[in-house]
Amino acid sequence: QVQLVESGGGLAQPGGSLKLSCAASGFTFSNYGMSWARQAPGKGLEWVAGIYHDGSDLYYTDSVRGRFTISRDNAKNTVYLQMNSLQPEDTALYYCLKEKTNSFTYYSPDYPYTGGEYEYRGQGTQVTVSS
Repeated sequence: QVQLVESGGGLAQPGGSLKLSCAASGFTFSNYGMSWARQAPGKGLEWVAGIYHDGSDLYYTDSVRGRFTISRDNAKNTVYLQMNSLQPEDTALYYCLKEKTNSFTYYSPDYPYTGGEYEYRGQGTQVTVSS
């Protein structure tokens, strides 16, 4: 069965960095786009970044562009999210999403996810940014 296991979350100071990883199994990883999304306390799911199956295209939501970098290693079945210049508003539970196709779909920050937009979601890793 499909498994997505996120890791790398934790506590960071403002201006600090963390690198999230998502280890995938149970499907042909190199055939599918992958995304990261996050959910802050009391808020809905927010799409953060996406990458094509072969890494040829990627995109970010405005609030993280220039600070976060999504990448993937198809040989290791892993997608990453390097997060630099972290801010308190980045505090959230971060999820890895398996897309339904070889690409990804951008969703605006206020998009009301219903759960049918992606095929699978991991359990999440908590990122807390605080001094």
